[in-house]
Amino acid sequence: MATTPEELLRDLDKQYLEKYGFHDPEQYVYKAPKGLSRQIVEEISWIKQEPEWMRQFRLRALEIFFNKPMPTWGADLSGIDFNNIHYYVRP
Repeated sequence: MATTPEELLRDLDKQYLEKYGFHDPEQYVYKAPKGLSRQIVEEISWIKQEPEWMRQFRLRALEIFFNKPMPTWGADLSGIDFNNIHYYVRP
């Protein structure tokens, strides 16, 4: 039986995982590297066999994304690590 708050949380977590913690193994054909860069956007566009106009559209959108400041309204987004996200996975 848990006696400290830490033990109680650990027990609750274990119970939750036993009851609901199912998951499927990752199965994919292609997984882009983490992060966003011009090179990654071009690679994703190439993998998807997109036309040139779409690649240019995505690269322009990437420039806009990099130049815009983080919104200051709404929730605090400062904790998002954009370089720790896979932006494309092909199942």
